Amino acid sequence: MLSNRVGVLSATALAPAVWGSTYLVTTELLPPGRPLLAAVVRALPAGLVLVALTRRLPKGEWWWRAAVLGALNIGVFFALLFVAAYRLPGGVAATVGAVQPLLVAGLAAGLLGERLAPRTAVAGAAGVAGVGLLVLRADARLDTVGVAAALGGAVVMAAGVVLSKRWTAPAPLLAVTGWQLVAGGLLLLPVALAVEGPPPAGLTAGNLLGYGYLSIVGAALAYALWFRGIRALPPTAVAFLGLLSPLVATALGWFLLGQHLTPAQAAGALVVLAALAAAQARPRRLRRPRRAPALDAAPAAPGIPEPRGS
Repeated sequence: MLSNRVGVLSATALAPAVWGSTYLVTTELLPPGRPLLAAVVRALPAGLVLVALTRRLPKGEWWWRAAVLGALNIGVFFALLFVAAYRLPGGVAATVGAVQPLLVAGLAAGLLGERLAPRTAVAGAAGVAGVGLLVLRADARLDTVGVAAALGGAVVMAAGVVLSKRWTAPAPLLAVTGWQLVAGGLLLLPVALAVEGPPPAGLTAGNLLGYGYLSIVGAALAYALWFRGIRALPPTAVAFLGLLSPLVATALGWFLLGQHLTPAQAAGALVVLAALAAAQARPRRLRRPRRAPALDAAPAAPGIPEPRGS
């Protein structure tokens, strides 16, 4: 049982680890100034492929449920992330977004009846502090609209995680993943066209490679693993895995781009890992004391027949 939980946790952790590589792929392979286009290309083609492969469409109430989940997990979340990224330094946006595990814990307590343990609150606060040490800069500027967008993104993603746990679809996992990607992509498409205009005419091989990575690995694979984890694990445990994204992004910048890693960032990475470990530890169950057998229920001595009633 324990090995199965560790396996599911490890597979689910691949999703935020992959999302942590998005910054590197975006800066090195994609055309500049087109984040909404990247979001649409990331979600919509992957969703259409998954729906075509599974040949399953929503039925009944799952038409609007898939639309709501797609908006929360992908469409609205990506749009708010876009606003935060443009108005805030990346470190500020990541630090504000790190409150998501605490939001998931609170929503899970209200909507799913899960107990909000003090350890979870402490781990959540440590996660925010660790991400702040990891990515926040001393000269970072604050913007009210940007902070509100980053916080709003954390709220809608947290709601998406909890509702994905509350609403368990009878359809296969890949089909449900496809529904949400299509819904989120269709929501983003008119916004991307209005804000950024049509896609650029001359896309390079590197651009196509980057978009393909975001769609196949960053969306189809990563979201399937993410939603599988939400089905199998407590939502709070899954939400804490999201702290891996800034950790992986920093590590990739250090290894591949030669970026400098300060002692404060190293300390922040250790704090994030400690918060992750504390959040995933399962609480010990108290053993109930054995009740002493009642005197009138004691078995008869061997060889002595039990008295029969008259």
